[in-house]
Amino acid sequence: MAKVPDESFRDSIATLDDDGKRKFIFPKKPAGKFYEYRKIISYFLLAILIANPFIKINGNQFMMFNVLERRFNLFGFPFWPQDFYLFVLFMIVGVVFVILFTVIFGRIFCGWICPQTIFLEMVFRRIEFWIEGDRGAQIRLEKQEWNSEKIRKRTLKWFTFLIISFLIANVFLAYLVGSDELLNMIEDGPSNHLSTLISLSIFTAVFYFIFAWFREQVCIIACPYGRLQGVLLDNKSINVAYDFVRGEKELGRAKFNKQEDRAASGKGDCIDCKQCIHVCPTGIDIRNGTQLECVNCTACIDECDTIMEGVGLPKGLIRYATEDEIEKNKPFKFTTRMKGYSAVLGILIGILIGLLFLRTDVEATILRLPGQLYQHKGENISNIYTFKILNKTNNEFKDIHFKLATLKGTIKLVGKQNFKVAKQGMAEGTIFVEINKLLLESDRTKLKILVYDGTKLIESTTTNFLGPRTFE
Repeated sequence: MAKVPDESFRDSIATLDDDGKRKFIFPKKPAGKFYEYRKIISYFLLAILIANPFIKINGNQFMMFNVLERRFNLFGFPFWPQDFYLFVLFMIVGVVFVILFTVIFGRIFCGWICPQTIFLEMVFRRIEFWIEGDRGAQIRLEKQEWNSEKIRKRTLKWFTFLIISFLIANVFLAYLVGSDELLNMIEDGPSNHLSTLISLSIFTAVFYFIFAWFREQVCIIACPYGRLQGVLLDNKSINVAYDFVRGEKELGRAKFNKQEDRAASGKGDCIDCKQCIHVCPTGIDIRNGTQLECVNCTACIDECDTIMEGVGLPKGLIRYATEDEIEKNKPFKFTTRMKGYSAVLGILIGILIGLLFLRTDVEATILRLPGQLYQHKGENISNIYTFKILNKTNNEFKDIHFKLATLKGTIKLVGKQNFKVAKQGMAEGTIFVEINKLLLESDRTKLKILVYDGTKLIESTTTNFLGPRTFE
């Protein structure tokens, strides 16, 4: 009778004890080839994340998500409410890309790119290792009484975490309101911007709570992507995986014994040292197979390779591999599902690029005033319109005026005949269009109106011109 595998580990998570209370994880400080790669990538991404709000392209902030004013910048492209469909398409492309990436490489995004993991593992945990020491020292410090040593170390750690959380909150605020606005607020002083100070304090408290207490619970409980990966992964996805065929063999894992021939004994290469568990930032046992809590951080790969090298066994007992590669010795294959997601992603990117090329820097809207009919003015017919001119550039338009492109006639602006539109601003007003009735071919004539800044044509738009049904 086949042995039924023990799946009881799936009934609970490593961050809860038997009573359902929070159990803090004290992972061992990772070291190894993959960890060094992660450090390089993480600090590069951190530099980009911090610099993004302060980088300008053609006067536009590289990244900005001003929800209150509904203004967004992506890679230096400004998006206004009228461009919201492009912003949504950007987001859809990002989601499909992450889905495709997950189908192929599993949850590698979480371990290598996610800001939550980068800040926690490469900033806050490294500070923790520096102040409190490695896993053993942290466990001893947690258990000891509140003496001078514990008070000093915990106070230093918590204060450092608070300062970093405050700095992260400022960067986050720069994404929301713009770096120029943030710098102006700093110069003005907090007393002149109390609402912003309150928002900044809330952001600081949230980040402090996440990185000082909630920590890996974000990845395990709160993050929807962790749930999403359960439906995206299959036996052909590349994951951080334990080679149970080699690790268990006929007799299963066993402690290392220098006196025996491991290859001839029938025992697996896993020596049950549990170092892969101790180094895991979410506290799981990777030997149980693919689990929701695994963020593919590769700490267990580095630790296992170090142990294997120390006992003279081949590396790669834990490695990047598909389940089919481990169990059936099948090489990785680009499946039909992966090709389907790639095709969808390619189509969406093509549409997005096309729409970006068609997007204009100036948007003009001219509409007839609702409820108003045409008027007779001698031999001319007059219609009244409202207009909106949206300037998406960082250049001021100083001499805006209108011209008819299709029929001869006059355009009269209510107020000054020429006006200005500020950079990244909008102007609106009212105009009268008069056309000789003999030039009208029907009761509804399509007009093309040109918008000029001085002598430069910056935009054109169309509208309807109403006239009498019969012409005499």
